[in-house]
Amino acid sequence: MNTLPEIANRLASLCNELKFVEAYTELYADDAVSIDPNNNNEPITGLHNLLEREKQFLAIVDIHDIKVSEATFAGSYFSMVLSMHFTIKGQDPKMLEEICVYKVENGKIVSQQFFIG
Repeated sequence: MNTLPEIANRLASLCNELKFVEAYTELYADDAVSIDPNNNNEPITGLHNLLEREKQFLAIVDIHDIKVSEATFAGSYFSMVLSMHFTIKGQDPKMLEEICVYKVENGKIVSQQFFIG
């Protein structure tokens, strides 16, 4: 699996199944970079760091529903809209909608950036 559509479809499938850690492990490059407004848009670099951040998030959240749109492609990039209804422990439920933009090189995701509406 290394074409853009294959990677995008696999990522959407794993996200819809709430298999976020598996998505990182399977689809991301070791030196992948993530830019997320929830981290003040400060880049997080390296698969190990991305996995740790994801595990920390999953430890404090209950996800009630998630939907990932069909991907849109341009060159070595693809984007999807992710909608999630969730509750962070001790807080009120939230609804999040974000545009997720991914860059792929050599069959792996090398960068992701999230834009939250």
